[in-house]
Amino acid sequence: MKRPITLLFLICTLCSPVIAQDLMTNVYGRDFRLLNGKWEAIIDQYSQGRKNKIYQNKTPQGKTDFYEYSFEHGLRLNVPSDWNSQMPELKYYEGTVWYARRFDAKKEAGKRLFLYFGAVNYRCHIYLNGTEIGKHEGGFTPFQIEITDKVKDTGNFLAVEVNNTRTVDAIPAMAFDWWNYGGITRDVMLVSTPQIFIKDYFIQLDKNKANQIDVRVQLSEHIGNANLEVEIPELKIKRKLTTNNQGMGSITISNIKKLERWSPNSPKLYKVIVSSDNDMVEEMIGFRNIVVKGEDIYLNDEPIFLKSISFHEEIPQRKGRAFSEADAVMLLSEAKALGCNMIRLAHYPQNEYTVRQAEKMGFLLWEEIPIWQGIDFESEQTKLKAGGMIREMVIRDKNRCALGFWGVANETQPSPARNEFLKHLIECCKDIDTTRLIVAAFDLVRFNRERQVFVMNDPFIKELDVVAVNKYMGWYHQWPVTPDKAIWDVARGQPLIISEFGGEALYGKTGDADVVSSWSEDYQATLFRDNLEMFKHIPNLRGTSPWILFDFRSPFRFHPTNQEDWNRKGLVSDQGFRKKAWYIMREYYKNK
Repeated sequence: MKRPITLLFLICTLCSPVIAQDLMTNVYGRDFRLLNGKWEAIIDQYSQGRKNKIYQNKTPQGKTDFYEYSFEHGLRLNVPSDWNSQMPELKYYEGTVWYARRFDAKKEAGKRLFLYFGAVNYRCHIYLNGTEIGKHEGGFTPFQIEITDKVKDTGNFLAVEVNNTRTVDAIPAMAFDWWNYGGITRDVMLVSTPQIFIKDYFIQLDKNKANQIDVRVQLSEHIGNANLEVEIPELKIKRKLTTNNQGMGSITISNIKKLERWSPNSPKLYKVIVSSDNDMVEEMIGFRNIVVKGEDIYLNDEPIFLKSISFHEEIPQRKGRAFSEADAVMLLSEAKALGCNMIRLAHYPQNEYTVRQAEKMGFLLWEEIPIWQGIDFESEQTKLKAGGMIREMVIRDKNRCALGFWGVANETQPSPARNEFLKHLIECCKDIDTTRLIVAAFDLVRFNRERQVFVMNDPFIKELDVVAVNKYMGWYHQWPVTPDKAIWDVARGQPLIISEFGGEALYGKTGDADVVSSWSEDYQATLFRDNLEMFKHIPNLRGTSPWILFDFRSPFRFHPTNQEDWNRKGLVSDQGFRKKAWYIMREYYKNK
């Protein structure tokens, strides 16, 4: 049972430490103007900018005035983008950078204005016309701030203080196996809405019924008896709703005729129009059922094997963050060529362009927040912070039918504190959406020599719909038996996904096919063949997701000739060349 949307707002306030407003759904379907482009910037290595109030952008007015900073005629950085890839001097930089730009915003009667940031990594403070108006923590989720009463018609000065310093209480924490790209990494938008607007809606197929659509619509104000309408023209559906005293209306549309459900083989989307007396929003939405029955995952009443791959939000050839629709097409096209029907968006919510493009191209999605090792599970503040992040992820993408899985953790160690922490994240997901499957990835599988089988002991898996395991046999772990005798007894009674496996190879490097330290494509190919043989002996295996599609940048990787700050586990090199293992996985998926 879904909880009332008003309870959602209370829970979100408790979950989230960010000082920003509840997100509006489908910002790209609204009246907006991008504030992207060249922004002026100041590198603030010792974090002195706030103390010196550089966000006020003062200039000398008299003979005795002077200021030891200036945004004008200095460094300029692209937005959206990361700073690390824009200047050699900033390649490894972790600290504070100030961004600034001017914009005009002529006010219209009866209209409201919001600043919307797709993502800023990692902490930021937002200043408008010399005054702080908001802040946010979390490098991969959006936030918005209303500025209706704060803008001028012309010459508004917007400054953003961005800091990507790693800290113990951050999410992710001190160490993680990807590049810590700092900056304003996604679109910045000026969004215009009516005074009372459609703030949120959740329109989806019932979890179990193929002909029933459930609708919830939330206005921006708590106004009762307001008129709402939901229309799906292709299905000849037009239904009226009336709001309760919390400004929320809901309806169930049953016995729908000729509804074509979305699937990877047929990614059907319908135009959906949501309107009120003052506002109208439309977008393309698909409908599908996804459930677990015993050890199987069912999509639209049929069991499915998940032919998955992971990738980071990175264009390796550019050595920088992916941020555009063209970037999304490049990443997803390589996954499509591999024969995948699912993407694990590792290890954080990725750009909305990627999510929407994946849906159009027919990929199921597993989306997660970066609860990646090293998280301070004892900290109540960190737990609430994580709840806020996962909530922002779910709110943004809950209408994307491609989203089949909400991920709550990757490679965490059992403890009472961890268990309570992850239960909190599951609750934050389910308070908004009960239709998706909950998953987490574990690296706890061990070989039991007495029984001669692989086992895992973590009772928390019973809290999950689907269990996932990262296991690098032949790379980090030697084979205790030959692959054809590698029997698994893990998470029986539940569907299991091998969410990571593989090993590193430098593209073009040849070497002994049985020598791990050769760093060769030949050994990587052997490793993949061996793992695929092992998978035959996992009775509840319902999906695989090798790590990873592309080589990616990582400060973890120190080898001076074979890594050079790159994790080389990619099936495709940083230059875009396919390794031998790519062809092995393509053949495996083709025959699945």
